[in-house]
Amino acid sequence: MQIVVAGQGYVGLPLAVRAAEVGHRVIGYDVDAHRVDQLTAGHSYVEDVTSARLRAVLDSGDYWATTDTAALAGYDIAVITVPTPLRDGVPDLSCIENCTRTLGACLRPGATVVLESTTYPGCTEELMVPILEKASCLRAGEGFLAGFSPERIAPGNKRFSFDGTPKVVSGIDARSLDVIKGFYDGIFQTTVPVSGPKVAELAKLLENTFRLVNISLVNELATLAAPLGVNVWEAIDAAATKPFGFTRFTPGPGAGGHCLPVDPLFLSWKIEQELGIPFRFVDLADDVNRHMPDYVVQRIVDGLGKRGLPVEGSRILLLGLTYKYNATDLRNSPSARVAELLTGLGGEVRGADPNVPQSDTRKLNVPLVDASPQEVAAADAVVLLMDHTLFDLSMIEMNAPYVLDCRNRLSGANVETL
Repeated sequence: MQIVVAGQGYVGLPLAVRAAEVGHRVIGYDVDAHRVDQLTAGHSYVEDVTSARLRAVLDSGDYWATTDTAALAGYDIAVITVPTPLRDGVPDLSCIENCTRTLGACLRPGATVVLESTTYPGCTEELMVPILEKASCLRAGEGFLAGFSPERIAPGNKRFSFDGTPKVVSGIDARSLDVIKGFYDGIFQTTVPVSGPKVAELAKLLENTFRLVNISLVNELATLAAPLGVNVWEAIDAAATKPFGFTRFTPGPGAGGHCLPVDPLFLSWKIEQELGIPFRFVDLADDVNRHMPDYVVQRIVDGLGKRGLPVEGSRILLLGLTYKYNATDLRNSPSARVAELLTGLGGEVRGADPNVPQSDTRKLNVPLVDASPQEVAAADAVVLLMDHTLFDLSMIEMNAPYVLDCRNRLSGANVETL
């Protein structure tokens, strides 16, 4: 089949490459010309797709990338994997809308469009389908098929592979579901059909809301346990020995990335719009998460104060700037807010992260340095925000005069744990 994957980012590129590997002819469509140039040159910027895999499907002729909308004509299945950010707490669906119009203009009778971008329950049927109908002059269910299948990408996850993670699928009718399930059956080891797009849309939001609420729970507990004289990390380890009824989450400087700080608020917004009532769990979890960098900074202020140092003029080294362990992604990372607050207090802030590509240094708001023994020893405070494998933790213990460890990985008289 001829497949279009619209959006060649962290979701779309792995899907496009995998679809090409199993024998489909795949067009990777993106509006970013620089991104398309990189793909055409065989350079992958997504950590879950090696450049070798990309070059293999390019060489086979089963995959090519383009910005040309004329190249999309005649597709059998199109999958939308474009960003859905929040703007002032409101879902920005402009990328879905624009992409849907583009695909609708070249939608042929009998073709299928699947939305994978995270959104609120109802978006597939209330937004995407009407745009397709208007752009194509075809009727959904009769002239074309449609559905929703949420992405479950976990960048850098070595335990669960892309195709080994069960894939939830849905359709606007039985025929749509049958075609969509058949497509994904050829890509994923397991597919999980549900009764309709709204269920699939809510399932995705539920997954990420569950994580945000539990991360925020242990984060708030961390801010309260220390004044109570309790080691929250030891308490979590003890609770995790229960073989049922408990899922282990650990504290940190805040949850970042493309999903957790964003997706639950889609659900909160939809509930507020439709029902006129707040989703209190999400609102509270979001508030706790957003204020964790403030707590981290207060701990640094207190730690320096115990050593007779003000933040102003102190040299502070932040270790681990990405939002996730061993990842390369800086999106919505709490490190940015920590750096901003410390800089605002007059701190001389530096950052070190061996996983951040040099091309991404422009996204940082602090100078990027190596986590060398000299740099660590020269800092008045070292803050371990993310404990990447490439960090030499024993070297940090030996050389840092004072460490705030947000990941419970270090020990010694000079170390304080979040």
